[in-house]
Amino acid sequence: MASSSLSVNATTQLPPLPRHGERVDGLSATQRRAMVAAILAAHVAAVYGLLQVRELREAAHEVAPMFVDLIAPPAPPVLPVPPPTPRSMQKRPPPSPVIAAAPSPAPAPFVVPAPPPLPEPVQALPAPTAVQAPPAPPAPVPAPKIIPASAVQYLEPPAPEYPRLSKRNGESGRVVVRVLIDIAGMPHSVQISTSSGFARLDDVAVSAVQKAHFKPYTENGQPMAAWTFVPINFELEK
Repeated sequence: MASSSLSVNATTQLPPLPRHGERVDGLSATQRRAMVAAILAAHVAAVYGLLQVRELREAAHEVAPMFVDLIAPPAPPVLPVPPPTPRSMQKRPPPSPVIAAAPSPAPAPFVVPAPPPLPEPVQALPAPTAVQAPPAPPAPVPAPKIIPASAVQYLEPPAPEYPRLSKRNGESGRVVVRVLIDIAGMPHSVQISTSSGFARLDDVAVSAVQKAHFKPYTENGQPMAAWTFVPINFELEK
């Protein structure tokens, strides 16, 4: 019954429904447009205001200082020290019997060895005698000088014999013999210096000089060996 009475009272309190084509708010079209524009402007202003407030909050959050409280960590709890446990009474082992060691034999008497014999004194070596220098070699003998044929003196001049076969064949010419005269005046070395062009004539000239005997060449009264040239001519009789 109560619910039915509440529903009746509610229906009686509601305003009457508008008729067909009648405006409920009683506003004209111009007023309604102005009201809609005002509501839209209010919404836009509210949204802009909210955006401004958010930016201000972020800026204030960035600029505002940060406070940090350093809180000391809590002290560790103090644990109670357990009472020392009583040590158990340990029984000591009985002492081991002491065994007496046998007496060690007496050490043998130390005998000092006899000192080694002293070395025999070393005899001083005789002082080295001065080594005599070898005698100087004799002065080299100077090479024999060459003397001209005009300075040669003969004790026995050379006497060549004209070969018959050379005469028959018409062989003639001049032979120059190079001879080394020793200090005794004897021909020591005989050589052909200039040939005649015929071997028979050259051999006869060399043989004649080897048989000759010269007067020794001297300088300051001393005989000396010397080289000289001996010319021998072979000419046919006209």
